[in-house]
Amino acid sequence: MVFTDKTEKGFETLIVNWLVDQDGYQQGTNEDYNKEYAIDETRLFRFLNDTQPKEMAKLGVNQSDQKKRQFLNRLSGEITRRGIIDVLRNGIKAYPADLILFYFTPTENNEQAKRLFDKNIFSVTRQLRYAIDASKLALDLCLFINGLPVITIELKNHFTGQTTADAVEQYKKDRNPRELLFSFKRCIVHFAVDDQTVQFCTKLCGKASWFLPFNKGYHDGAGNPPNPEGIMTDYLWKDILTKTKLSRIIENYVQVVVEENPETRKKSVKQIWPRYHQLDCVEKLLADVRQYGVGKRYLIQHSAGSGKSNSIAWLAHQLIGLERDGRPMIDSVIVVTDRRILDKQIRDTIKQFMQVKNTVVWAQHSGDLKKAIQDGKRIIVTTVEKFPYISQEIGQEHINHTFAIIIDEAHSGQSGRNAANMNLALSGLASDSELDNEDKINAMVEGRKLVKTASYFAFTATPKNKTEEVFGTPYEEDGQIKHRPFHVYTMKQAIQEGFILDVLKNYVTIDSWYKIAKKVEDDPMFDKKRAQKKLRSFVEGNPDVIAKKAAMMVDHFHEQIIARKKLGGQSRAMVVTASIPRCIETYYAITKCLADRHSPYKAIIAFSGECSYHGQEPP
Repeated sequence: MVFTDKTEKGFETLIVNWLVDQDGYQQGTNEDYNKEYAIDETRLFRFLNDTQPKEMAKLGVNQSDQKKRQFLNRLSGEITRRGIIDVLRNGIKAYPADLILFYFTPTENNEQAKRLFDKNIFSVTRQLRYAIDASKLALDLCLFINGLPVITIELKNHFTGQTTADAVEQYKKDRNPRELLFSFKRCIVHFAVDDQTVQFCTKLCGKASWFLPFNKGYHDGAGNPPNPEGIMTDYLWKDILTKTKLSRIIENYVQVVVEENPETRKKSVKQIWPRYHQLDCVEKLLADVRQYGVGKRYLIQHSAGSGKSNSIAWLAHQLIGLERDGRPMIDSVIVVTDRRILDKQIRDTIKQFMQVKNTVVWAQHSGDLKKAIQDGKRIIVTTVEKFPYISQEIGQEHINHTFAIIIDEAHSGQSGRNAANMNLALSGLASDSELDNEDKINAMVEGRKLVKTASYFAFTATPKNKTEEVFGTPYEEDGQIKHRPFHVYTMKQAIQEGFILDVLKNYVTIDSWYKIAKKVEDDPMFDKKRAQKKLRSFVEGNPDVIAKKAAMMVDHFHEQIIARKKLGGQSRAMVVTASIPRCIETYYAITKCLADRHSPYKAIIAFSGECSYHGQEPP
């Protein structure tokens, strides 16, 4: 479809016509919209009377305006209390009736479910006059499902000199969150769209509204690729907003989650909508498993700032829902993480996204893991040190069961205990102390004949060549077999989209100089590379060197960052070291420097596993 009318109205027409003509949406009008309750009243009652006439007869809303108002008050109150997502998923009880407000996508060969799903009414209203007062404020587009609003859209285009940024400002300045339509949880998401980029927000709160990019990425960075068939952003209405895709997103991705601050115990409520790369990744992984079955390996290269915990949660709970011929394709999903501090975050995230309760267990010990597998638990979260037992369990006793193993961060962090346990389990590796967890997982996956009834999904930000070879997707180039990640979200894109800072953009280098003297010239036993490595370790581990480095970093942080109020006075500094012992030594050195200058700031330390320092456990 060619974009010939380059006005904002033409852009609006283009989207509406595609949704109506190509995807079966109905087009609503302002006359259908009830401003008091923020619903398309015409289509709400059309849907309910068509699909649940007996329940509607119990309510008597078609015979009495008073009972209609009672019902609408009840519906509006439930949406305010529970949110539109939960109301669509679970319906409402309006005594003496139980009402379904949305029919889910049908499972394979379920004709009855398909007929019911087809009765859902998807509609779009343009230039919606939403304000109860007499003002003529109008929203460009509003999407409804069975009369309930789910998505609002503000449109701009470069041809009229405006962009997505202008649409964002319009939401912040002109769309009052006290208006019922724009109040929290009343709609699922708000889109700011132009012909080149898309942004979204799940909670409008004036100037504090936080909009995130919803773009495909281009040249490993932000934005969208050129579209030879039309507008760069047409994936929004031609894919995301289609009836089947939007329904899957409502059923499986969007969620209201409660987060608690561990220090203040204060709780905050957030509404989640997936970012584009998260949705794209999970959907493609699920489609591949559906098509090819269980037994493949997948490498997902997602940078820091990608929202990996949510991606893993969405993938885990949808993998256990995959069916073939009416039977589950996967009996259990095992999530493996080596981030001990974050394993609870992973568990909690998965639990909040699960529609069925009591399906997630944490296997802290190998006995827990064995019991969870034997009991047929659907989702099991465990740590990387249990990885050897996973292979043993599913290889020996559960050959008739199918598994999905999601490895969170095939990570290079290593601790004494993790390394010892892994070394004991992996024959041939016990003598190599320089192997990290990523190396060991690779060696294990490669060295053992893993059962064909398990699929492996390895999430990592910076895969090693070996990791690509073990988990990557093979392809042929110049007569050679090479491997690449199944899905990529780059650090460049994360930086450009504002999810992480570019630490290399403003850094200070300090040269170190040292050399080693050979006792005998041309000594054949002298290994230069190994000697330099040991020398560097000796020099950088010297307490005086560490203390001087710590002093320089603390001075720079106070004088060049804090004093100049960079990042709005909310700056943080991160120090990365070569090993856990060096990390602990640096932590104590920085803590001392901060105390010496009576600084109000404190240092915190994080690493995987346990490690003592001079007989003490660091905080």
